[in-house]
Amino acid sequence: MPHDGQTMTHAIDARLPDLLSLTSEACDALEALIAKAKISVSAHVVRDGQIDVSLLEAEQTATHGFAWLATYGQALRQMQHWAERLQADGAFGEMEALLHQIAFGEYLWQAYGGLPMSQGEIVRPQDMHLTQDDQRAMMVPAVITLCNQGNTQTARTRLAELMRDGTANATFGATGLDDELEMIRDQFRRWSNDRVAPDAHEWHLKDELIPMEIIEEMAEMGVFGLTIPEEFGGLGLPKAAMCVVSEELSRGYIGVGSLGTRSEIAAELILCGGTEEQKAKWLPRLASGETLPTAVFTEPNTGSDLGALRTKAVKGDDGAWTLNGNKTWITHAARTHVMTVLARTVPDTNDYRGLSMFLAEKTPGTDEQPWQDPGISGGEIEVLGYRGMKEYTVNFDDFAVKSENLLGGVEGQGFKQLMQTFESARIQTAARAIGVAQAALDAALSYAETRNQFGKPLIAFPRIANKIAMMAVEIMVTRQLTYFSAAEKDNDRRCDIEAGMAKLLGARTAWAAADNGLQVHGGNGFALEYPISRLLCDARILNIFEGAAEIQAQVIARRLLG
Repeated sequence: MPHDGQTMTHAIDARLPDLLSLTSEACDALEALIAKAKISVSAHVVRDGQIDVSLLEAEQTATHGFAWLATYGQALRQMQHWAERLQADGAFGEMEALLHQIAFGEYLWQAYGGLPMSQGEIVRPQDMHLTQDDQRAMMVPAVITLCNQGNTQTARTRLAELMRDGTANATFGATGLDDELEMIRDQFRRWSNDRVAPDAHEWHLKDELIPMEIIEEMAEMGVFGLTIPEEFGGLGLPKAAMCVVSEELSRGYIGVGSLGTRSEIAAELILCGGTEEQKAKWLPRLASGETLPTAVFTEPNTGSDLGALRTKAVKGDDGAWTLNGNKTWITHAARTHVMTVLARTVPDTNDYRGLSMFLAEKTPGTDEQPWQDPGISGGEIEVLGYRGMKEYTVNFDDFAVKSENLLGGVEGQGFKQLMQTFESARIQTAARAIGVAQAALDAALSYAETRNQFGKPLIAFPRIANKIAMMAVEIMVTRQLTYFSAAEKDNDRRCDIEAGMAKLLGARTAWAAADNGLQVHGGNGFALEYPISRLLCDARILNIFEGAAEIQAQVIARRLLG
């Protein structure tokens, strides 16, 4: 409905006729280009049937560009499946159609003309050694129509109108999930709006830990046991439920959304690699929130090179272990009860084969005294955002670990055990990114509707409407890719590629939404009092943790080319 002082265009149906046929044909054309790119990139990095690591590094622009291109292909294919499901259910309305056609119009043009891997890195077909002849795979009528008529000013303006007319749902378009999952979303959205969003910015500005009463309420709602099997005290819900809950909690505050990540990683480690005794002991405690875990993997000089870890664990005559070494970027380290620690136990090794995983118990600390046990110390790392749990360095100096707390009871399995958690962790990170992006969209839309300039609200100006519309489009694209990776995980299918793609795209989506949201706010966005300033800081970390964008692209490319 029009607002006072608002200039509204007449409602124009900007949808393309026979849209789903066009987008289906376009998916096929893009996948043909991806197939050609695989051949052309492989020719430069594969020798004697295997990937040459030195060539892979030398060809990073080509290989990472290929990973991004393949991510676009999978994302648009999942948008197509989403649209077809909604069409079959009679739920593919005007907003959904506009989201769909704008996504295709934009991403197809980028695939052909230049795809942004980051703000200053635009990868083009020729960077992947594709020729003009190769690119003719995209020169089909459907692609041409979508590029010319899919992402138009008229379509973006109409989408922005629909988003603000009072009838749009909380996710700006049907998600395609079932009623049960949407009920879960509604429950956590209401709780997050009531208990998290009003105080999140103050927690951020004061650099405070999330209050324990919030964590206790999350435990009562089952957040920490969402996907833990019922036999171990969890709710036994699918990964899609984890996505929905992570989205809505992170929409309130990424720190709250990320609290569940600690339990997700710890539970996955124990489920996949723990002994029956370890499962029986730890999983019920994690599910109830009685035990809060933290992941202790990264070291000061290794970053993403986990195989080069130097922290050592030595077994004593009594079977107990002693940890020595330094860790960094350990989230929520002080208040937790158990640390999943990756350490080197096999002497004379210098790669991943000598690593083992431990469930190292500790006493929860406080702000004043974070370290309560002998043999452990550390300090807080002051950070731009992502503050609600705080980041720490952790030092082990003859820190004792019980003999029964070697995960799985077998040495040398730590790296393999950790790799088994990456799918779930990256799916959850993609969901957190969606939540942050959605919060940025919420803030930008609200500000653009209420802030008047030159006699009309900001959203009446085309470039502001464009920003709002494109946020919604990319959020929905990321959602569908994330939900697909979650479904693959729930069906016990390997999904490291899909999860990596969701995380890769999600991080960029969140940063773009936060950056554009701040731009909508103008000078006020640069003021600390406005939450969009926090969202910008929070969004930035998503491109770094759980696999930096460059590492993520490398992993995707290596798997696809291999």
